[in-house]
Amino acid sequence: MDESEDGIEVFDHPQLDNPYLIAAWPGVANVGLAALYYLRQHAGAEEFARIDPIPFFDLAGIIIEDNLIQNPLFPQNRFYYVKGNGKEVDLIIFESEAQPGNKAYYLANKVLDLAQRFNTSRVYTLAAALVDKFKENPDVWAAATHDYLLDSLRAQGLYLKGDFHISGMNGLLLSVAKERNMEGICFLGETPQFPSETGNPFASLAVAEALANTLNRHIDLSELKMHAANALLDIERFIAESRQDFLDQFTVPLWERFEEENT
Repeated sequence: MDESEDGIEVFDHPQLDNPYLIAAWPGVANVGLAALYYLRQHAGAEEFARIDPIPFFDLAGIIIEDNLIQNPLFPQNRFYYVKGNGKEVDLIIFESEAQPGNKAYYLANKVLDLAQRFNTSRVYTLAAALVDKFKENPDVWAAATHDYLLDSLRAQGLYLKGDFHISGMNGLLLSVAKERNMEGICFLGETPQFPSETGNPFASLAVAEALANTLNRHIDLSELKMHAANALLDIERFIAESRQDFLDQFTVPLWERFEEENT
């Protein structure tokens, strides 16, 4: 039976044993969101709740189909659950279609409100670390809410950069979790500034592998590896086109230089 409480619509009541929360929002190349989407699809996750988006999102436009104006379309914010097999921890997965407006702090608290109903004590977010160059084997950066979590991250070979910034909800959620005395870890896959439609499946794969290792959970990543291999030509083409656009915009032809120097 559906129920709505404090803007959260709950339509299933799974029996979960101290689950971990894993969350992601859109970001650079949608690295974290793509990794989370893959995890959800391949772990057999079941949707069980949604957050009412209207208080948190401002619509900047509308959609027109066949010349007809459509109803307002708000980004969806969905919760899923995955039961462990006894050896694996139960999971709550939160997936959002957009970064919120000026109510980000309140949305972070709303997400954690539901998670703590199930006695969640640890939160993971998945994001991107912006770098200059594309790598087929990108490093994964890690950050944690507490010192004692860092040793295991270091032992996994994750990169502990020191001082840096995580933009948007993928960072804010962990800060609010720490405010609530919850543990939190962020995995960030290295990627240059690709548009979301291009994406960087190599970075998403690296993040998914780091998460699976940390959770000690088997996740079949073969399909994501194949997607990364197939996307390599598209990524290389995008890099080449971007480089040419830069040269076209900022390189002054020789004859123009000559004219400038002799006038």
